[in-house]
Amino acid sequence: MSETTTDNSPAGSEDQDLGAAGSQLSTAPQEEFSQPVGIGVIGWARWFWRQLTSMRVALILLLLLSLGAIPGSLIPQNGNDDAKVAAFTKAHHTLAPVYDKLGLFHVYTSVWFSAIYILLFVSLIGCIVPRSWQFVGQLRGRPPGAPGRLTRLPAYTTWRTDAAPEEVRAAALALLRRRRFRAHEVGDAVAGEKGYLREFGNLAFHLALIVLLTAFAWGQLYKSDGNKLVVEGDGFANTITQYDDFKSGSLFTTDDLQPFSFDLKDFKGTYELTGPNRGTARTFQAKITYSVGAYGKNKSTTIKVNEPLHIGDSKVYLVSHGYAPVVTVRDGKGKVVYHDAVPLLPLDGNVTSNGVVKVMDGYKDAQGKLEQLGISAFFLPTYGGGANVMSTFPALLNPVLNLAPYHGDLGVDSGIPQSVYQLDKTHMTAYKDAKGQQLRKNLKPGQTMQLPNGAGSVTFDSVKEWAGFEVVQEPGSGWALGGAIAAILGLAGSLFIQRRRVWVRAVRGADGVTVVEMAGLGRSESATVPEELGDLANILYDQAPGASDPADDPSPSPDPEVVSAEGTEQ
Repeated sequence: MSETTTDNSPAGSEDQDLGAAGSQLSTAPQEEFSQPVGIGVIGWARWFWRQLTSMRVALILLLLLSLGAIPGSLIPQNGNDDAKVAAFTKAHHTLAPVYDKLGLFHVYTSVWFSAIYILLFVSLIGCIVPRSWQFVGQLRGRPPGAPGRLTRLPAYTTWRTDAAPEEVRAAALALLRRRRFRAHEVGDAVAGEKGYLREFGNLAFHLALIVLLTAFAWGQLYKSDGNKLVVEGDGFANTITQYDDFKSGSLFTTDDLQPFSFDLKDFKGTYELTGPNRGTARTFQAKITYSVGAYGKNKSTTIKVNEPLHIGDSKVYLVSHGYAPVVTVRDGKGKVVYHDAVPLLPLDGNVTSNGVVKVMDGYKDAQGKLEQLGISAFFLPTYGGGANVMSTFPALLNPVLNLAPYHGDLGVDSGIPQSVYQLDKTHMTAYKDAKGQQLRKNLKPGQTMQLPNGAGSVTFDSVKEWAGFEVVQEPGSGWALGGAIAAILGLAGSLFIQRRRVWVRAVRGADGVTVVEMAGLGRSESATVPEELGDLANILYDQAPGASDPADDPSPSPDPEVVSAEGTEQ
């Protein structure tokens, strides 16, 4: 194999030709980090903008954003869990004020986190817009012509042929186009370029990051998250007054709630009955009927763990369950003053539960005196017998309801909020049994406890189950998912696709024999360009076979060999 030099220009001119051949293989701008001297305010502003929109600064801001999100995961946050923030403040008298001044109790709305977020957003936009325009210009343009000396390129091969130069260039043009190169003939050479998806993937990755940032901000500002406990047979309408607990983003309004409602028809939980995993839950599912809008048709579905109900931007998750004993309370004259299912809160894995039955109106004792009645309730789904006060299994195998009644003033009229699951005994008096001890009794379904001195009775009728639902509305989740997928695909394209150029020059030598030169250039040193160039050269060699050297044997020349930048044969 021989190398042919067709240009005797100076080295400086050759460097310019080589630089032009490799120009615009990327839309990345040249980063300038030198300090401007004596250029005034406008010059400083221009210098600052170039630094902000550089890829290096964007990566630094992305790293700072990731580091800044760590405290938001480790430290309790206001708006998400105010109780934990209050407990942390009470337990850490020195550290809590420091955290508060640094904004660590509200990281995602703090000034410093917002500054990083906005700077990253501006940096990405300032980087992507000019690069996109430059990429569009490259797509509308054509690959540059061949440099004067192709031998200086990383991959190179040459041979002599009896075919005319025009025939070789025509065959090369057709070959490159079949291989999906953007090719055209420039002077005595054919120029082709391929791998534009690399830069497209790079731009798509940056655009996807902008979409992710926008979706994240949108979701945080307009999100809502509420919890609701629903007993079998009861329902729920998606209004703020219906929630047991509700929190939302700073720009959220009640008009943003999705209009829907549902009724809990049945809750079913199954558990392992034997073996080492006895008591382990197997299935939790809630059968509901729901409707969307004011006049929507009722539809039936089943919500399971990690299988929420999707309604618009809202998701209804099944997050908890428990038992609600049905209790009937009668006063001294036998009048029913209370009849309802009382949700009790689980205390352990076997769903040992406790709560309070509060009779606030209508109760009269044997003398006809109006009072309020409070009954402390302790429920065991599977009572083990004897003095055992804990359930031995989470299912309803042997349900027992332990009741301890009190009478007096519940304190609900004082204006001080209190939990429906706790009993304020400050102004309450416990009922006593015949021995003068506090009245407390275990009841099975259908049994009744008589209050002393004809004060009434409490009946344990049956047991219903309740389910806890979490309704989450995140309007930007779909965009975030799309942005994440686009970012992965764009990053994969920018990493695994190589943008490269190929030139084929065919000129007639001094002896009348055509000299064919082929060279390739990529963005970085890679074995892909020499291998691809060798494949193309072999195909083109078959169409324009080598000519015999007059000084040698007239047998055909061997197949062309591709020489890399280091001079090794590929």
